[in-house]
Amino acid sequence: MPAGGLTEDEQAAPPRRRPVALQALVHAALVDYPRYLDPETGRRCAPERLVEWMALQRRMRERFPAAVQAIGFSRWKKPIVRAFLAGSEVTFQRRAAAAAALPGGCVAVWGGRRVAGQAGDGAAWLRLEDGFLRSVGLGADLVRPLSWVVDGEGLYYDATRPSALERLLQHQSFDAALCRRAAALRERLVQAGLSKYNVGHGRWRRPAGATVVLVAGQVEADASIALGAGAVRTNLALLQEARRAHPAAHLVYKPHPDVVAGLRAGGASERELLRCCDEVVRDVPIVQLLDQVDEVHVITSLAGFEALLRQRRVVVHGLPFYAGWGLTEDRMTTPRRSRRLGLDELVAGTLLLYPTYVSRRTGHFTTAERALDELLQWRAEGAGRAPWRTRLLRPLLRRLTA
Repeated sequence: MPAGGLTEDEQAAPPRRRPVALQALVHAALVDYPRYLDPETGRRCAPERLVEWMALQRRMRERFPAAVQAIGFSRWKKPIVRAFLAGSEVTFQRRAAAAAALPGGCVAVWGGRRVAGQAGDGAAWLRLEDGFLRSVGLGADLVRPLSWVVDGEGLYYDATRPSALERLLQHQSFDAALCRRAAALRERLVQAGLSKYNVGHGRWRRPAGATVVLVAGQVEADASIALGAGAVRTNLALLQEARRAHPAAHLVYKPHPDVVAGLRAGGASERELLRCCDEVVRDVPIVQLLDQVDEVHVITSLAGFEALLRQRRVVVHGLPFYAGWGLTEDRMTTPRRSRRLGLDELVAGTLLLYPTYVSRRTGHFTTAERALDELLQWRAEGAGRAPWRTRLLRPLLRRLTA
């Protein structure tokens, strides 16, 4: 394209073309002349926004090897695996032995699943797990996630060994801009009342004139208990510890949403639990409780992290990813976590840098901030309660999600 002084032209430029500076040419060709649409909102945007989005896609697509063998994933998870590992060609195998012929390859599995066989000498292992801002609705109800984590070192809930999240929190340099971004995200999350699953429809009000302590129940067979708990390993034991610490407090127990939904087995009977607490709260969003209580006791529950976002006092009886950094009152410690973090540094590592987010709208990678936008829209659409057909088929869904 002849441009009057910027190129060596074999033909004379027409009179209407006058010499221009390179910056003017670039601005006219790339900024003024085209129209750009934001790929996530469909609205007009500046070219810088599109460049930013394309850079994110390229960066996320280049994280892993070209070929990944995914082992043992249920049928409904397979398209989700492909979306979260976009950029790699994913081949699904039922057993690790099928991938054994790929020395030095890359193998993906769900969570801490142990697989039979040896998948290639020197193979890289990727462990996939739900992220911290997942969905509106439970994963066991086959609700598609907005975020997963893909960890090539361990798992964030496995305290027996390091994970990519632990390494990031121990060594990452959190600059001022990243911390401001984390603070803005945290404030939006708290203001919007969002949590991991965003389930529950009831209302709750704290009793007047008493110290109120929330005890967050867990699925006692959960891997985070097996890999992150110490002496306190059951919900009943957790309640007993909270009662010993606060004999005169109003103790509120909230069972895990999967237990309330009948998707996972509970621990002790309700009668036993009621001996140690004053109230059991089921169909109330966890954030509504966190906004009103004085203190939260957990083993390894994510509710402890969500309480930290609201700057509540958190007593931790296990060793979840957010413990050991000086922000919680810890009953267990590990020498691997020697750093003291600010709250927004913890948020930056946990919500901005560690998870992978995939847009429900586009099916492509997105940011934590955009995932939050989509969660808010999702919740506004009233998608939080599972349809009656889903609730009826929950025993079958439990097997499908295994």
